[in-house]
Amino acid sequence: MEHGAHPCIAIIEDHADLREELLFYLQEQGYRSWGVDSAEKFWKRLHTWPADIVLVDVGLPGENGFSVVEYLRRLGNFGLIIVSAYGTQEDCARGLALGADAYLVKPVDFSHLASRIESLWEKLQEKVESNHQQAAKRSCWKLDDFNQNLMTPEGKVLKLSQQEFNLLFILINSSHEILSREILHDEIFGAQGELNLHRIDVILSRLRKKARERGIKLPIRSIFGRGMAFIADP
Repeated sequence: MEHGAHPCIAIIEDHADLREELLFYLQEQGYRSWGVDSAEKFWKRLHTWPADIVLVDVGLPGENGFSVVEYLRRLGNFGLIIVSAYGTQEDCARGLALGADAYLVKPVDFSHLASRIESLWEKLQEKVESNHQQAAKRSCWKLDDFNQNLMTPEGKVLKLSQQEFNLLFILINSSHEILSREILHDEIFGAQGELNLHRIDVILSRLRKKARERGIKLPIRSIFGRGMAFIADP
């Protein structure tokens, strides 16, 4: 993350006119930005289009904005701003408790929104720099492809099968990203044969069992309805 650079902003807003107005304004201010009208489309696009700060409406079709905020806060260092017509004290408290950095009530003054984004971006950069400093002092999870081992930050070594190694390779190299079982299946087995997502669960179950026997807690999180992610402490 380059200090001082503009963040990439994602907008989840089902009101088409407002979404387009926000995109136009933010792009005019120099921000990279993209928008979708539902949480489901957001999760699909996030895998290929990065976002530093996410503007989230609460009253979305399907999965609501509170759920999006909660999952994103668990995933990583996203800036999260709720922009909603729901302006009660209870709604605001809930949004902030779930991990939002700010809760703005519609109609929102765009210049005020830009100010909040800049302030939040500075805090995010400071946090990333602090994490980098901490990470430089610690070991990390490493894969030894020659011996087909996983090495933990504490120096423990876990011997892996080829499929276990392939699964961890994909997850670690996409750290903090949610990868669906369909994506993992295609990466590990290719497009050959019939899609059998149970194979991924079997590999993960076997890997976790092997790790537990060695006293290793793998930082792999299964996220219901979405897939899994490798989320290790910095």
